[in-house]
Amino acid sequence: MLHKRSHDKTLANKKCLGSVATMSSAEERAAELEEVLRADGVRITRQRAAILQVLAEADDHPDATELHNRARAIDTSVSLATVYRTLAALQDQGIVQRHAFEGTSARFETAPPDHHDHIIDVDSGEVIEFYSEKIEALQAEIAAELGFEVVRHRMELYCRRKR
Repeated sequence: MLHKRSHDKTLANKKCLGSVATMSSAEERAAELEEVLRADGVRITRQRAAILQVLAEADDHPDATELHNRARAIDTSVSLATVYRTLAALQDQGIVQRHAFEGTSARFETAPPDHHDHIIDVDSGEVIEFYSEKIEALQAEIAAELGFEVVRHRMELYCRRKR
């Protein structure tokens, strides 16, 4: 069965349950990212907090320039260098994944809790996440036939929409 994944990171900043305000999933994710950086000894500045907020809210796979533009909408003092340093620190901790899709600059996403693969629309550059039990089983079967066990993999399909 094929499942197209969608991100649920576009919630309003606060949800209210009666009179108790709770954190949205984006706020929780930003707090998790912040905690990882703090544990690694990285100081959380206003600029880094803006970058973490943007990453937590992203429902796409932005490149560093797009992350920079979005973060500057929150805090105009965010520099591109700070974006790169923050991304590097998060990658080192395994919290952010860097994707080098063919023909584009590197794109980033927070590490998903579950495995997925990507379709890249060669005309628009859109990245679609999906999961297929058939593909996963076939890969394991092929690896086993060749005397291997799949430890991890990445799949990127470069496609064009049917007309």
